[in-house]
Amino acid sequence: MSVLVVVDNPEDWPLAIPEVSVIAARLYLTDPAYGGERALRLYNLCKSYRYQSLGYYVSLLAEARGHKPLPRVSAIEDLQSQNLVRLMTSGLDELIAKSLMPIKSEEFTLSIYFGRNVAARYHILCRHIFDLFQAPLLRSLFVRKDGAWHVRSVKAIAAADIPPHHHDFVVEAARKYFAGPLPRPRHRRNSRFDLAILHDPDNNNPASNKKAIIKFEKAAQSLNIRTEVIGRSDLGRLSRFDGLFIRDNTFIEHYTYRFSRRAAAQGLIVIDDPDSILRCNNKVYLAELLSRHGIPIPKTLMVHRDNVQQIIPTLGLPCVLKQPDSSCSLGVSKAESADELDALVIDLLEKSDLVVAQEYLPTEFDWRVGILDRRPLFVCKYFMVPGHWQIIKRESEQNDYQDGVVLALPLEEVPPQVISIALKAANLIGDGFYGVDLKQMGSSYCVIEVNDNPNVDAGNEDSVLKDALYLEVMSVFARRMAKRREPLP
Repeated sequence: MSVLVVVDNPEDWPLAIPEVSVIAARLYLTDPAYGGERALRLYNLCKSYRYQSLGYYVSLLAEARGHKPLPRVSAIEDLQSQNLVRLMTSGLDELIAKSLMPIKSEEFTLSIYFGRNVAARYHILCRHIFDLFQAPLLRSLFVRKDGAWHVRSVKAIAAADIPPHHHDFVVEAARKYFAGPLPRPRHRRNSRFDLAILHDPDNNNPASNKKAIIKFEKAAQSLNIRTEVIGRSDLGRLSRFDGLFIRDNTFIEHYTYRFSRRAAAQGLIVIDDPDSILRCNNKVYLAELLSRHGIPIPKTLMVHRDNVQQIIPTLGLPCVLKQPDSSCSLGVSKAESADELDALVIDLLEKSDLVVAQEYLPTEFDWRVGILDRRPLFVCKYFMVPGHWQIIKRESEQNDYQDGVVLALPLEEVPPQVISIALKAANLIGDGFYGVDLKQMGSSYCVIEVNDNPNVDAGNEDSVLKDALYLEVMSVFARRMAKRREPLP
């Protein structure tokens, strides 16, 4: 496979890299010969990647031609938003602190050349940042604030920005990178698609237990989909896959969101997609969305510092307080008294300018409707933990917990209103995989929340459909991945 470096003007190209063809961006974009060549690895080193610039179009057309460019358009888009850059690098805090510990100044600039730096001690950090943004030449600025290092920016740079005394190193780094094998999915010829399943084996309360992961893999295999269980260190490998199935608990400031965001930007089929994670993980958004569309919800008050005194007159006691990004019973509390309420509100308002307060509706169980691709997949009753008011009882903020009994029911035995209300709520979010929780009070129902990434555990949610549940999920992936490969009309 030949290597092609595309630059604005080869006459201004300062690096002499052996056995590498260097051509002008305009030539690549306009010469039909390059449009017909298939076995090509392209490195876009234009001066600018801004929207609709030559550099932008080089990567855009390279992807259309199947040339596997570096950087891809998704990486270019990621680098345009420094807020997104800081979010995506937030998982590197420990590595950054360790790597920059000897630095005495308050700012530090790190040059990243094909995943390397002239100082070997920064190679690991460089590789992680390179895996995140996949641009050949990067420059990252770090600042020290309150004694801790933070990423201020990561930007792509042009070859002209490389200091002359770094040229020899960059040539060698590029030569080694170009000489390396192009990462390829294993057994690609024997499978229609490749699916990554994101799973954390150290999480003792994940979205799917180990037996369920195995069942998902067997179902995928029956559809000629190769699966690989990946972890939080595999972000840079996502481009090898056609789809990503997240089977760990999702949060915004969490590695799962970074994976979802990167996979979606690279065009993978993702469940759950970043928009679903954003929408379902914010209880303020959900309460507003459901209320606006007439979905029944518990009596709710958006609490801020100026209306705390309205909670008891509006909702009574006890009432439930929710941190906007609460999940899996974390960040959800019940206030039994006025004093307890005051303490909880003060604590929550320190973390967020808005807090969701809702009336307390005691029930023996919650309904959970699993919805995928806008269709009901399973329905369960999640019973409360004995002696507790929730379906999960947390012993600590970590992994110690106790959960209630789960009873799966055939769809035909479920009250029709439960399914219809759940579908209306989930359809407001998207067409991903959702778990809609409802409470039943007599003959009326209300939605408690819509969860992305719902639990599917062997022995619980699959008790009615058995292996057919896993096959249905994998079939959705197969259909979507096949549709994505269809040529445009």
